[in-house]
Order: sequence, then C-alpha cells, then structure tokens
Amino acid sequence: MEQKFGINSIDLQRLREFCEREGEVVTYRKGEQMEREGDPARWFAFVTEGCFKYVTHDSSDDKEHITWFSFESEIVSSYPACLSGRPAQATIEAMTPSRVRRITGEKLLQFFSQDIKAMELRATIGEHILFQFSDRYFDLHRTTPRERYELLMRRCPGIVEHLSLRDIASFLNITPIYLSKIRKGITFGGKK
Repeated sequence: MEQKFGINSIDLQRLREFCEREGEVVTYRKGEQMEREGDPARWFAFVTEGCFKYVTHDSSDDKEHITWFSFESEIVSSYPACLSGRPAQATIEAMTPSRVRRITGEKLLQFFSQDIKAMELRATIGEHILFQFSDRYFDLHRTTPRERYELLMRRCPGIVEHLSLRDIASFLNITPIYLSKIRKGITFGGKK
C-alpha cells in the first residue's frame, strides 16, 4: 500500500540493519496494541508487514481520534517518547495482522550514540517527524474536508480496505455522515 506519510525520503538503511541485528520480530493481531496511550513508551520498530494506526482519546467523552498511520517499510513508534520512556501520546494499534522488527528505546539511544552520523540521523528523523506533524496540522486548517479526503486517498490509495468509515472520518476530523456525503459527491460528481 503506497503512502507518503512515512520517512521514506530519509536513508534509514543503517538504522534498519541495526534493528535487524539487535531487534526482535514481533507479530500483532488486528486490534492488538504496540504502545498504549499514557503508558511509558518503549518501542521503536520498522513495519515489515501490515499497518498500524495511532489513536488518542478525547478527555471529555473518551471518544477515539485517529491521528496517524504507519505502513509497511515505515517506522512505527511513539518517537521521541520511546527514547526517554515518557508516556506515549497515542495508542499504536495494528489495523491488520502485522509484523515488526523492534528494539527498545534504550537500544535506539545506543545506536544514536555510536558516532556523529548516527547523531545526525537522530536529528534528521526528529525534524522529519516535526515537518510531517506540522503539515498535518496545517492541512486540518487550510484544506476542506473533501480536499483532506482526496489527499488521504492519493497518499494511501489502499487505506479504505483497512479502515472503517468511522476511522477515516476520525482521521479527517469530520463525522462519518459528512464523509459519506463527500464520497457520494465524488462518486456522482457533486461538490461536497
């Protein structure tokens, strides 16, 4: 499933090799959690199969909000919280049966302390994630719900096979009813 939320533009080969050498292969069933919101973040991983969603909860009514996705060949982590064991900001949950190659945040710190190139990669990953979240934040404010839906479909064409209408609406920050209207408008040529 092609998408462009990941860190695909950064050369992560050395880090990937470290994870393969030092990490463990872990399989998650659909719905199983890799990290839980509020618990100390522990893991840094590469998705080798499947996909994950990042879910946070509204403090007033405990409503779920999907904030992010990680797909095959991408990093899945509550980064940078895993480096210090700070609480995870979101629950990371498998959307399908999934497999990762994971290491602890402590091992990731060991990797980053190896040399200047590893330290530079740490900074580059942090900057890239900041840009991703900044883009997401601004998209929520500068695009219409339909534009956000179309952008999501371009970035992740196969995502509708893995998420419910409710989950997609949550990620777009709209109601499922409004999402249905957008999809109907696209299908039948409307402007919703």
